[in-house]
Amino acid sequence: MVAPTLRRIRSPWTQTVDLGDELRTVWSWLRRPRLLRRLLPELRQHLSEAPASTAYAFTLFVTWWTLRGVGDSVERRLIFSASTNLYNMQHNPVQVLVASAFWTQGQFPWVTIAEILVVMGFAERWLGTGRWILLFATGHIGATLLTVTAIGHAIDRHVIPVRVQYAADVGTSYGFTAVLAAMAFHFRGVARVLWAGVIVAVLTSALLIGPTFTDYGHMCAALIGLLVGFIASIFWRRIERLRAEREATSGAPTPVSATNPLAAHRIPVAGDAAGPSSATAPPLSGADSGSGVAAHHADERFDGAGRDRAEHRHQ
Repeated sequence: MVAPTLRRIRSPWTQTVDLGDELRTVWSWLRRPRLLRRLLPELRQHLSEAPASTAYAFTLFVTWWTLRGVGDSVERRLIFSASTNLYNMQHNPVQVLVASAFWTQGQFPWVTIAEILVVMGFAERWLGTGRWILLFATGHIGATLLTVTAIGHAIDRHVIPVRVQYAADVGTSYGFTAVLAAMAFHFRGVARVLWAGVIVAVLTSALLIGPTFTDYGHMCAALIGLLVGFIASIFWRRIERLRAEREATSGAPTPVSATNPLAAHRIPVAGDAAGPSSATAPPLSGADSGSGVAAHHADERFDGAGRDRAEHRHQ
């Protein structure tokens, strides 16, 4: 038997929801009175259930504040040292793969921090902290490696200028895109297809209108997220189906063997200390009487007149 605790465990990849029902629930919550009074507790609960996303957003704020406190030349050196360009990936690949996800360029990243807290927070609450971090890292690292490889081939074939290998490339967008694409598998039906289709259509349009290496990286990240979501959904649905079949099999009654009729009807005889006397045994009728008597006499030849029957009972 499968342990009761294991029966209740379900993977988040199989816990799909209807997007229309979710939107109606949110709209109903927004229309209730005293919205501002209810907003703060809900926000606090949301952030407490998404600790990694909250910590990540705070880290982005700290690194942005650090860049604002140094000069322009120091800022450029810091950004360059954390960039996942071709030069850094050839010399310090592990360092830049990690560091590049914690730096942003330009003005205060209001949009980025809001996306991390809201969208990534929702994804973390759905997947769990460990799975969310793994998916985000897979999208960030996978898209970066594919982009750098494409840049290297393009430079070797003189398709793009050599200076691209020193370009600054930091930010959260690759990991964010991978998680956003994988979130399509949280919904069921037409909503899943529309979610994935809109993401792919927008990124494809960016590649066709004014392609850059970051557009290529975003497309790679989206495909990685969709692939991870597809494989995880298929795998966990298979696991849960096998688990359900195992539970159904283990809970079913064991059939009586056709080759052992005595397993269904034990015939007690005189001298059997564990069973009733032969005078109280129910009579056999029809064909059963012949087979039962034959089996009874066959047992007596090996029992030594019933001396060891108590040790070799037929159950």
